[in-house]
Amino acid sequence: MKSVIANQSEFVAIDFETTGSVQGFPVEPWQIGMVRMQGGAVTEVCFDSLLRTGDRPFHPSAPGRHHELKSEIVASPTLPEIWPRLETWWIGVPLVAHNAATEKKHVREAAPMHRPGPWIDTLTLARVAYPSLESHALDAICLQLGLDARVAELCPGRAAHDALYDAIACGLLLEHILGLPGWEAVTLEQLQIMKATAYYQLRKERRK
Repeated sequence: MKSVIANQSEFVAIDFETTGSVQGFPVEPWQIGMVRMQGGAVTEVCFDSLLRTGDRPFHPSAPGRHHELKSEIVASPTLPEIWPRLETWWIGVPLVAHNAATEKKHVREAAPMHRPGPWIDTLTLARVAYPSLESHALDAICLQLGLDARVAELCPGRAAHDALYDAIACGLLLEHILGLPGWEAVTLEQLQIMKATAYYQLRKERRK
């Protein structure tokens, strides 16, 4: 199979906001945001939706504006109910998320008969590209790299821990990394298997 150059590819950056862990209840998504990327660059084609979670508590520290949106969440569809709209976003295109385990879990639960992806994790890529940064949290690294102004421009009225805002931030972070010197010829396959070796070595040295 021919290798695909990453900065010539299409991607979908995705983010879920969730209820957090509460004893006796599964962790559920209450919001989804996505943005398409073409040629390794973020477009203005976006999707976002609140998601119904049912009569259940949220973890007290769960981020986001869910406490302000209770009535809207109650009236929203569930993730499986919007599957017909999601299928064209998830199938046959690389999916991008920051610390992607949460997104992988909820996508897998919503589409158990499909194999969405492959997956690209921008947390790993950020640690590869910038191993010495103190924080690789999405909002922190976007601020440090000066990406926050463009996120706000593409997503007016939103803030960190809003699913659409974070999906756009994730996409812009990938766009930025793919534009760095030395990343021009990186393939999709290489993005999937990268290891943040230098980052973990620095962490080890700092603990000494």
